[in-house]
Amino acid sequence: MMLSAIWLAGCGQGAAEQRLQDYQQRLAEALDTASPSTATPPNIGRFPERQARRFALPDIREGLTDIYALRGCHISNLVAKRNNQLGRVAAASQRWLYELELWRRLQACQDSSVVASLDDEDRRRLERLTRLKTQRLPRASWNALFDSSEWVDSFSRASSPLPPSALSAVDTQLPALHYLRTAARHQLDPNWSTDSATLEGHLNTLRQRPLTAEILRALLLAEQRLEEASGLIAQALESPQHCAETSRELPRMGKLADWLTRLDQQSTRWLTALHELLEAHPPTPPDAVVRYRHRWLSLDNPRAPLASMQRAVAYHRDLRQHYVEQCR
Repeated sequence: MMLSAIWLAGCGQGAAEQRLQDYQQRLAEALDTASPSTATPPNIGRFPERQARRFALPDIREGLTDIYALRGCHISNLVAKRNNQLGRVAAASQRWLYELELWRRLQACQDSSVVASLDDEDRRRLERLTRLKTQRLPRASWNALFDSSEWVDSFSRASSPLPPSALSAVDTQLPALHYLRTAARHQLDPNWSTDSATLEGHLNTLRQRPLTAEILRALLLAEQRLEEASGLIAQALESPQHCAETSRELPRMGKLADWLTRLDQQSTRWLTALHELLEAHPPTPPDAVVRYRHRWLSLDNPRAPLASMQRAVAYHRDLRQHYVEQCR
Protein backbone atom coordinates (compact mmCIF):
# COMPACT_ATOMS: atom_id res chain seq x y z
CA MET A 1 0.00 0.00 0.00
CA MET A 2 2.92 2.34 0.61
CA LEU A 3 4.12 2.01 -3.00
CA SER A 4 0.64 2.92 -4.19
CA ALA A 5 0.61 6.02 -1.99
CA ILE A 6 3.98 7.13 -3.38
CA TRP A 7 2.79 6.69 -6.97
CA LEU A 8 -0.34 8.68 -6.29
CA ALA A 9 1.59 11.48 -4.65
CA GLY A 10 3.72 11.80 -7.75
CA CYS A 11 0.89 11.83 -10.30
CA GLY A 12 -2.31 13.04 -8.65
CA GLN A 13 -1.32 16.26 -6.95
CA GLY A 14 0.10 17.86 -10.09
CA ALA A 15 -2.88 17.18 -12.34
CA ALA A 16 -5.46 18.85 -10.13
CA GLU A 17 -3.09 21.56 -8.91
CA GLN A 18 -1.96 22.50 -12.41
CA ARG A 19 -5.51 22.91 -13.67
CA LEU A 20 -6.42 25.18 -10.77
CA GLN A 21 -3.25 27.26 -10.86
CA ASP A 22 -3.50 27.67 -14.63
CA TYR A 23 -6.91 29.21 -14.14
CA GLN A 24 -5.60 31.46 -11.38
CA GLN A 25 -2.83 32.70 -13.68
CA ARG A 26 -5.19 33.42 -16.58
CA LEU A 27 -7.56 35.20 -14.21
CA ALA A 28 -4.73 37.32 -12.80
CA GLU A 29 -3.63 38.30 -16.32
CA ALA A 30 -7.16 39.33 -17.26
CA LEU A 31 -7.43 41.42 -14.10
CA ASP A 32 -3.98 42.88 -14.66
CA THR A 33 -2.74 41.80 -11.26
CA ALA A 34 -0.27 39.36 -9.76
CA SER A 35 -1.18 35.72 -9.32
CA PRO A 36 -2.30 34.97 -5.77
CA SER A 37 -0.04 33.44 -3.20
CA THR A 38 -1.08 29.82 -2.90
CA ALA A 39 -1.40 28.20 0.49
CA THR A 40 -1.11 24.47 1.16
CA PRO A 41 -4.58 23.00 1.74
CA PRO A 42 -5.05 21.26 5.09
CA ASN A 43 -4.80 17.51 5.23
CA ILE A 44 -7.82 15.41 6.11
CA GLY A 45 -8.34 14.36 9.70
CA ARG A 46 -6.74 11.28 11.17
CA PHE A 47 -8.96 8.22 10.97
CA PRO A 48 -10.03 7.02 14.47
CA GLU A 49 -7.62 4.67 16.19
CA ARG A 50 -8.43 0.97 16.18
CA GLN A 51 -9.90 0.72 19.67
CA ALA A 52 -11.92 3.91 19.21
CA ARG A 53 -13.58 2.80 15.97
CA ARG A 54 -14.53 -0.72 17.03
CA PHE A 55 -17.08 -2.28 19.38
CA ALA A 56 -15.82 -4.14 22.42
CA LEU A 57 -16.91 -7.77 22.00
CA PRO A 58 -15.53 -9.96 24.80
CA ASP A 59 -15.04 -13.62 23.96
CA ILE A 60 -17.86 -16.02 24.78
CA ARG A 61 -16.25 -18.86 26.69
CA GLU A 62 -17.75 -22.34 26.84
CA GLY A 63 -16.19 -25.55 28.06
CA LEU A 64 -15.22 -28.30 25.64
CA THR A 65 -17.78 -30.59 27.24
CA ASP A 66 -20.51 -28.01 26.75
CA ILE A 67 -19.63 -27.54 23.10
CA TYR A 68 -19.46 -31.29 22.61
CA ALA A 69 -23.00 -31.58 23.95
CA LEU A 70 -24.09 -29.43 21.00
CA ARG A 71 -22.23 -31.58 18.47
CA GLY A 72 -25.48 -32.18 16.61
CA CYS A 73 -25.42 -28.49 15.67
CA HIS A 74 -22.12 -29.01 13.82
CA ILE A 75 -20.33 -26.13 15.52
CA SER A 76 -17.43 -27.98 17.15
CA ASN A 77 -15.17 -27.97 14.10
CA LEU A 78 -16.03 -24.33 13.42
CA VAL A 79 -15.13 -23.28 16.96
CA ALA A 80 -11.89 -25.28 16.79
CA LYS A 81 -10.99 -23.66 13.48
CA ARG A 82 -11.54 -20.20 14.92
CA ASN A 83 -9.49 -20.92 18.02
CA ASN A 84 -6.46 -22.46 16.34
CA GLN A 85 -3.32 -20.50 15.50
CA LEU A 86 -4.43 -19.57 11.98
CA GLY A 87 -7.89 -18.60 13.13
CA ARG A 88 -6.53 -16.17 15.70
CA VAL A 89 -4.56 -14.23 13.07
CA ALA A 90 -7.18 -14.45 10.31
CA ALA A 91 -8.08 -11.32 8.36
CA ALA A 92 -10.95 -9.23 9.67
CA SER A 93 -13.20 -10.29 6.80
CA GLN A 94 -12.55 -13.97 7.52
CA ARG A 95 -13.41 -13.49 11.19
CA TRP A 96 -16.75 -12.01 10.16
CA LEU A 97 -17.42 -14.98 7.84
CA TYR A 98 -16.74 -17.25 10.80
CA GLU A 99 -19.19 -15.35 13.01
CA LEU A 100 -21.76 -15.43 10.22
CA GLU A 101 -21.43 -19.18 9.70
CA LEU A 102 -21.53 -19.90 13.43
CA TRP A 103 -24.71 -17.88 13.83
CA ARG A 104 -26.34 -19.67 10.90
CA ARG A 105 -25.53 -23.09 12.27
CA LEU A 106 -26.88 -22.16 15.70
CA GLN A 107 -30.02 -20.65 14.16
CA ALA A 108 -30.60 -23.70 11.97
CA CYS A 109 -30.05 -25.99 14.95
CA GLN A 110 -32.75 -24.17 16.88
CA ASP A 111 -35.28 -25.19 14.24
CA SER A 112 -34.06 -28.78 13.83
CA SER A 113 -34.77 -32.12 15.48
CA VAL A 114 -31.51 -31.78 17.43
CA VAL A 115 -33.28 -29.70 20.07
CA ALA A 116 -35.39 -32.68 21.13
CA SER A 117 -32.25 -34.70 21.88
CA LEU A 118 -30.81 -32.09 24.26
CA ASP A 119 -31.38 -31.98 27.99
CA ASP A 120 -32.79 -28.82 29.55
CA GLU A 121 -29.40 -27.31 30.36
CA ASP A 122 -28.01 -27.84 26.88
CA ARG A 123 -31.21 -26.53 25.32
CA ARG A 124 -30.92 -23.35 27.36
CA ARG A 125 -27.25 -23.12 26.36
CA LEU A 126 -28.19 -23.36 22.69
CA GLU A 127 -30.84 -20.66 23.10
CA ARG A 128 -28.43 -18.42 24.97
CA LEU A 129 -25.63 -18.80 22.42
CA THR A 130 -28.00 -18.18 19.53
CA ARG A 131 -29.40 -15.07 21.20
CA LEU A 132 -25.94 -13.70 21.99
CA LYS A 133 -24.63 -14.34 18.49
CA THR A 134 -27.72 -12.72 16.97
CA GLN A 135 -27.17 -9.61 19.05
CA ARG A 136 -23.44 -9.49 18.36
CA LEU A 137 -23.37 -10.25 14.64
CA PRO A 138 -24.08 -6.67 13.41
CA ARG A 139 -21.31 -5.38 15.66
CA ALA A 140 -19.03 -8.18 14.54
CA SER A 141 -19.54 -7.17 10.90
CA TRP A 142 -18.85 -3.54 11.83
CA ASN A 143 -15.61 -4.57 13.51
CA ALA A 144 -14.67 -6.66 10.49
CA LEU A 145 -15.12 -3.65 8.23
CA PHE A 146 -13.37 -1.14 10.47
CA ASP A 147 -10.56 -3.54 11.24
CA SER A 148 -9.78 -4.32 7.61
CA SER A 149 -6.72 -2.75 6.02
CA GLU A 150 -8.70 -2.15 2.82
CA TRP A 151 -11.17 0.06 4.67
CA VAL A 152 -8.66 1.89 6.84
CA ASP A 153 -6.35 2.58 3.89
CA SER A 154 -9.20 4.25 2.02
CA PHE A 155 -8.91 7.08 4.56
CA SER A 156 -5.11 7.29 4.44
CA ARG A 157 -3.65 10.73 5.02
CA ALA A 158 -0.60 9.69 2.97
CA SER A 159 -2.47 10.34 -0.25
CA SER A 160 -2.90 13.01 -2.90
CA PRO A 161 -5.96 14.76 -4.35
CA LEU A 162 -7.84 12.58 -6.82
CA PRO A 163 -6.61 13.52 -10.32
CA PRO A 164 -9.22 14.84 -12.78
CA SER A 165 -8.51 11.86 -15.03
CA ALA A 166 -9.25 9.37 -12.22
CA LEU A 167 -12.81 10.38 -11.31
CA SER A 168 -14.02 7.15 -12.90
CA ALA A 169 -12.42 5.31 -9.96
CA VAL A 170 -15.67 6.06 -8.15
CA ASP A 171 -17.54 3.93 -10.69
CA THR A 172 -14.98 1.16 -10.22
CA GLN A 173 -15.19 1.05 -6.43
CA LEU A 174 -18.88 1.78 -5.87
CA PRO A 175 -19.95 -1.87 -6.43
CA ALA A 176 -17.70 -2.85 -3.51
CA LEU A 177 -19.52 -0.42 -1.18
CA HIS A 178 -22.89 -1.62 -2.45
CA TYR A 179 -21.95 -5.25 -1.81
CA LEU A 180 -20.71 -4.51 1.72
CA ARG A 181 -23.95 -2.64 2.40
CA THR A 182 -25.99 -5.60 1.14
CA ALA A 183 -23.95 -7.98 3.31
CA ALA A 184 -24.57 -5.83 6.40
CA ARG A 185 -28.29 -5.54 5.74
CA HIS A 186 -28.89 -9.22 4.99
CA GLN A 187 -26.45 -10.98 7.31
CA LEU A 188 -29.30 -12.03 9.60
CA ASP A 189 -31.30 -13.37 6.67
CA PRO A 190 -30.76 -17.16 6.40
CA ASN A 191 -31.77 -17.02 2.72
CA TRP A 192 -28.90 -14.67 1.83
CA SER A 193 -25.44 -16.07 1.36
CA THR A 194 -21.92 -14.94 0.62
CA ASP A 195 -18.56 -16.57 0.17
CA SER A 196 -14.96 -15.74 0.84
CA ALA A 197 -13.98 -15.26 -2.81
CA THR A 198 -16.75 -12.73 -3.50
CA LEU A 199 -16.09 -10.78 -0.32
CA GLU A 200 -12.33 -10.69 -0.84
CA GLY A 201 -12.83 -9.65 -4.45
CA HIS A 202 -14.74 -6.54 -3.41
CA LEU A 203 -12.23 -5.75 -0.68
CA ASN A 204 -9.43 -6.03 -3.23
CA THR A 205 -11.26 -3.45 -5.33
CA LEU A 206 -11.08 -1.02 -2.41
CA ARG A 207 -7.39 -1.78 -2.09
CA GLN A 208 -6.65 -0.31 -5.53
CA ARG A 209 -6.42 3.25 -4.23
CA PRO A 210 -7.27 5.28 -1.07
CA LEU A 211 -10.30 6.72 -2.81
CA THR A 212 -12.06 8.35 0.15
CA ALA A 213 -8.94 10.26 1.12
CA GLU A 214 -8.21 11.25 -2.48
CA ILE A 215 -11.72 12.63 -2.94
CA LEU A 216 -11.60 14.59 0.31
CA ARG A 217 -8.20 16.07 -0.54
CA ALA A 218 -9.38 17.03 -4.04
CA LEU A 219 -12.32 18.86 -2.45
CA LEU A 220 -10.02 20.67 -0.02
CA LEU A 221 -7.64 21.64 -2.81
CA ALA A 222 -10.42 22.96 -5.06
CA GLU A 223 -11.90 24.97 -2.19
CA GLN A 224 -8.52 26.52 -1.34
CA ARG A 225 -7.63 27.53 -4.90
CA LEU A 226 -11.09 28.88 -5.69
CA GLU A 227 -11.06 31.01 -2.56
CA GLU A 228 -7.73 32.44 -3.68
CA ALA A 229 -9.11 33.11 -7.15
CA SER A 230 -12.19 34.75 -5.68
CA GLY A 231 -9.91 37.05 -3.73
CA LEU A 232 -8.52 38.41 -7.02
CA ILE A 233 -11.99 39.31 -8.30
CA ALA A 234 -13.08 40.76 -4.97
CA GLN A 235 -9.98 42.96 -4.94
CA ALA A 236 -10.70 44.17 -8.48
CA LEU A 237 -14.28 45.02 -7.55
CA GLU A 238 -13.01 47.32 -4.83
CA SER A 239 -11.46 49.62 -7.47
CA PRO A 240 -14.09 51.78 -9.23
CA GLN A 241 -11.68 52.52 -12.10
CA HIS A 242 -10.74 48.90 -12.70
CA CYS A 243 -13.14 48.25 -15.58
CA ALA A 244 -11.92 51.35 -17.39
CA GLU A 245 -8.29 50.40 -16.94
CA THR A 246 -8.55 46.95 -18.56
CA SER A 247 -10.73 45.79 -21.41
CA ARG A 248 -9.92 42.10 -21.07
CA GLU A 249 -12.75 39.69 -20.32
CA LEU A 250 -12.53 37.14 -17.56
CA PRO A 251 -11.11 33.85 -18.81
CA ARG A 252 -13.52 31.02 -19.35
CA MET A 253 -13.40 28.32 -16.72
CA GLY A 254 -13.76 25.67 -19.44
CA LYS A 255 -12.26 22.34 -18.43
CA LEU A 256 -11.92 23.55 -14.86
CA ALA A 257 -15.69 24.06 -14.62
CA ASP A 258 -16.29 20.62 -16.13
CA TRP A 259 -13.94 19.05 -13.63
CA LEU A 260 -15.51 20.85 -10.67
CA THR A 261 -18.96 19.69 -11.74
CA ARG A 262 -17.77 16.13 -12.18
CA LEU A 263 -15.88 16.23 -8.88
CA ASP A 264 -19.05 17.41 -7.14
CA GLN A 265 -21.12 14.64 -8.72
CA GLN A 266 -18.70 11.81 -8.08
CA SER A 267 -17.94 12.97 -4.54
CA THR A 268 -21.65 13.10 -3.76
CA ARG A 269 -22.14 9.59 -5.13
CA TRP A 270 -19.23 8.21 -3.13
CA LEU A 271 -20.10 9.91 0.15
CA THR A 272 -23.75 8.90 -0.22
CA ALA A 273 -22.70 5.27 -0.65
CA LEU A 274 -20.44 5.54 2.41
CA HIS A 275 -23.35 6.82 4.49
CA GLU A 276 -25.64 4.06 3.25
CA LEU A 277 -23.03 1.47 4.19
CA LEU A 278 -22.60 2.91 7.68
CA GLU A 279 -26.36 3.17 8.16
CA ALA A 280 -26.71 -0.55 7.40
CA HIS A 281 -24.76 -1.32 10.58
CA PRO A 282 -25.65 -0.83 14.27
CA PRO A 283 -27.73 2.27 15.06
CA THR A 284 -25.23 3.69 17.56
CA PRO A 285 -21.69 3.54 16.13
CA PRO A 286 -18.66 4.45 18.26
CA ASP A 287 -18.43 8.16 19.10
CA ALA A 288 -15.09 8.59 17.33
CA VAL A 289 -16.63 7.39 14.07
CA VAL A 290 -19.66 9.66 14.51
CA ARG A 291 -17.39 12.67 14.92
CA TYR A 292 -15.19 11.74 11.95
CA ARG A 293 -18.21 11.12 9.78
CA HIS A 294 -19.78 14.46 10.64
CA ARG A 295 -16.58 16.45 10.15
CA TRP A 296 -15.23 14.82 6.98
CA LEU A 297 -17.88 12.69 5.29
CA SER A 298 -21.05 14.71 5.80
CA LEU A 299 -23.15 15.74 2.82
CA ASP A 300 -24.68 18.73 4.60
CA ASN A 301 -22.33 19.83 7.38
CA PRO A 302 -21.20 23.30 6.12
CA ARG A 303 -17.69 22.66 7.48
CA ALA A 304 -17.26 19.31 5.75
CA PRO A 305 -15.16 19.21 2.55
CA LEU A 306 -18.01 18.64 0.09
CA ALA A 307 -20.21 21.49 1.32
CA SER A 308 -17.20 23.78 1.66
CA MET A 309 -16.14 23.13 -1.92
CA GLN A 310 -19.68 23.63 -3.22
CA ARG A 311 -19.88 26.93 -1.37
CA ALA A 312 -16.53 28.06 -2.78
CA VAL A 313 -17.66 27.22 -6.33
CA ALA A 314 -20.96 29.05 -5.94
CA TYR A 315 -19.29 32.11 -4.43
CA HIS A 316 -16.70 32.26 -7.20
CA ARG A 317 -19.33 32.05 -9.91
CA ASP A 318 -21.39 34.75 -8.23
CA LEU A 319 -18.33 37.01 -8.08
CA ARG A 320 -17.61 36.44 -11.76
CA GLN A 321 -21.18 37.33 -12.64
CA HIS A 322 -21.10 40.42 -10.44
CA TYR A 323 -17.83 41.54 -12.06
CA VAL A 324 -19.28 41.10 -15.55
CA GLU A 325 -22.42 43.05 -14.68
CA GLN A 326 -20.49 45.87 -13.02
CA CYS A 327 -18.04 46.28 -15.89
CA ARG A 328 -20.73 46.02 -18.50
